[in-house]
Amino acid sequence: MATTEDLIGRTDVNDLEAILAVTNTDVDEVVRAVKDNADAIFSWDYERSRPKLGRLYEKAKTSMWNGETDLPWETPVDQEAVVLANAAQFGGPGAGFDVTGTPFEKWGDKEWIEVGVQSQNWTLSQFLHGEQGALVCTAKIVESVPWIDAKYYAATQVMDEARHVEVFAKYLDTKLSGHYPINAHLRLLLDDIVADSRWDMTYLGMQIMVEGLALAAFGFIHALTTEPLLKQLLRYVMADEARHVAFGVLSLQEYYEGLSNAELRERQEFAFEAAVRMRDRFLQQEVWDRMGLPVKEVVSLVQQAPERQMFQQMLFSKIVPNCKKLGLLDAGDGWLRQKFGELGVIQFEDWADTGEEYEAFALAEGDRRSA
Repeated sequence: MATTEDLIGRTDVNDLEAILAVTNTDVDEVVRAVKDNADAIFSWDYERSRPKLGRLYEKAKTSMWNGETDLPWETPVDQEAVVLANAAQFGGPGAGFDVTGTPFEKWGDKEWIEVGVQSQNWTLSQFLHGEQGALVCTAKIVESVPWIDAKYYAATQVMDEARHVEVFAKYLDTKLSGHYPINAHLRLLLDDIVADSRWDMTYLGMQIMVEGLALAAFGFIHALTTEPLLKQLLRYVMADEARHVAFGVLSLQEYYEGLSNAELRERQEFAFEAAVRMRDRFLQQEVWDRMGLPVKEVVSLVQQAPERQMFQQMLFSKIVPNCKKLGLLDAGDGWLRQKFGELGVIQFEDWADTGEEYEAFALAEGDRRSA
């Protein structure tokens, strides 16, 4: 059995110094190669034997939207106004913690607005990188999954992910003021997902963990932001993401029923490692570094803000119930339940799983402008 140190490189999941020591040293890298060890699987069995996946596939075929024509790209975006509107919901820029004796002590509205602008640039950049990860991983699922129903649906998701990369890239390029390279924690996770030879690990890492966290993050920001273009963009993306997570739940639930306890333990460990890496990436250490601030001191302080704590917990609101639906929380000796308890997120276990709720995210008739 792997230890916490074996899985994430440290014994304490909250060791801030160890977390911040993981950095992206290839910030100018344009192309990155990762060894894909999966077999390409052909299936000559074309019988449609999985009706739930079939229904998901039919839903996907009628739910496509056009990122170029269905979003109001003519909408002007004032980043500073967005920052101030978001901050007003929490009492103003820098509210939520005492800045006396900290690097923020002499900050005024100008500095707080600038860090808010940089945070927008960073957040949308990481969404963009994550969506390309989903694009690559879903193409791998098409290649490696043995069921024809799953290949059909995964092919629709490849198109969805291309559209998501397209719209996040366009929003960054035309509405915001800068890009950030991929966060090192996210990159390590994507590398692990792509490199694993087992098709179900691609599902678990991408469909359940990465897409599940993204669905929660998009929902949180969609509810928070007052910027109408981003709100609509996220609403469209969420409709797709909910189907993607449901695809993972419906596929893995069947497959995991036939695994041994030892095999399930491997999946539990992978889920825990992915959860920690995704939590760590939201510290935004690259933003504080770009602002010329002492990163460890600033991150320790910002983590105390109530809205930051709430956001980090809510990121797991889709992951935990989906892991429970798959039987991973309590498999074996309940190891993953214990680990999610240590992360402070086990309270979400009885929330709706995405395999059941995905239709609630569907776009209503008339939502798409080109329709």
